[in-house]
Amino acid sequence: MKRSVKRLLWLLLLAVVFFVIWYAWPRAPIITAYAAKGMCSSVFLADKDPARVYEEDLSFFPISLARCKIDYDEKTVTSRVLGLAKRKAVYREGLGAVLVLDIPEEALKEASFTIPDPGYSQDTLPWPKGDMLPAEKPEGVDYVKLDSVIQNAIDPDGTDPLKKTLGVAVVYDNHLIAEKYKDGYDLHTKFHGWSMTKSIAGTLIGILVDEGKMDVGAPTGIPEWSNDVRKNITVEHILHMSSGLDWLENYFTISEATLMLMRSSDMFSFVVNCEAAHDPGTFWNYSSGDINLLSSMIRKTLENDETYLRYPYTMLLHRIGMLNTVIETDASGLFVASSYCYGTTRDWARFGLLLLNKGVFEGDTVVSPAWVEYMQTPAPASEGTYAATFWLKEPDPLNILKDIREEVYFADGFLGQRVYIIPSKKLVVVRMGYSLANFSLNDFLRDIIATLPYE
Repeated sequence: MKRSVKRLLWLLLLAVVFFVIWYAWPRAPIITAYAAKGMCSSVFLADKDPARVYEEDLSFFPISLARCKIDYDEKTVTSRVLGLAKRKAVYREGLGAVLVLDIPEEALKEASFTIPDPGYSQDTLPWPKGDMLPAEKPEGVDYVKLDSVIQNAIDPDGTDPLKKTLGVAVVYDNHLIAEKYKDGYDLHTKFHGWSMTKSIAGTLIGILVDEGKMDVGAPTGIPEWSNDVRKNITVEHILHMSSGLDWLENYFTISEATLMLMRSSDMFSFVVNCEAAHDPGTFWNYSSGDINLLSSMIRKTLENDETYLRYPYTMLLHRIGMLNTVIETDASGLFVASSYCYGTTRDWARFGLLLLNKGVFEGDTVVSPAWVEYMQTPAPASEGTYAATFWLKEPDPLNILKDIREEVYFADGFLGQRVYIIPSKKLVVVRMGYSLANFSLNDFLRDIIATLPYE
């Protein structure tokens, strides 16, 4: 009997060792890289309390296994799992946080960028470009019910996190009619938008097209692709997530997405080295790699890195009042347009409002109405799910908008961030959070729509 028990214990021990060697250990550097980068951006860019970063941004398994050491003087974060798999991130002013990989830390620290002065203060300007809200709101809205819906979306203070919403904003008929934040946050708090950054990249491409500087039907011209089928990949294929590159988008394991984001100093080069799996335009596959190719196309078109770094701010963000939004770069200076943007809930609402008004913001045509229509036109290979950097249908079957009868398109972030645009209702809804496990996007949006005047 004792021999059988010992044998069983040895088998269990061997199973644990096998699990650690085969599964856990290869993933540990990705876990610690995610934690170091996330903590560094959250603390030094978004000015969040580290305890709340653990509770929110880094709260899900296996990322929750990591522990971080913050150096406030050096603006660095070092992360480990059980004292192992050390990864370090450094913060660079104006460029955000970046992992220390194959470029020396001191060289990374030397990089910085001064975000352009927008030339105005939001404290003295009315919404939407400024933060002054009018005393009067649109008539016909059931504000009591709307307040209840918004209140219900956010966990009450002092309770265990369930719905995990951090901020909500509702814009109707150009008015900010509802806004609420989790305790400790407000209109100035920057939240990680994750893949909603992709939609910003799509809009920037549109501005370049409007300027006559880019042709989306043209091949990318990437030299490394000149001798195979990848030479036929166009900017439009990339906008539509139909490049055909061999790519796995999975954030919970070793995939092209995690290798690019957590192990690459030059994300453009990483994606360029991906082989073709399908002919361009024939197969839809959601890919952060595609969007970082877009970012490289913007960089190539503008030719000058200083111009490139200024471009999102001067040509888009500052023109629509997104003064509290920062897009981070990788170590090579490429905007990580797939994933790394921090902005306030109000800023994301302004972005939605720009699209709701067909590219016009306070009389300024930031991007053409034709491009806005293009960005909500289904990508041919997506079967109606995706357009040009915007979603048309919720990708998770558990979050299908089954009760929403209106046409809707939206920006979608990894942990439940959303900017919904519903033109027929003159409506923009923003939800910032860090999980959708116990939150119904369908019910949330349906109940908001029910408070609006029937037209």
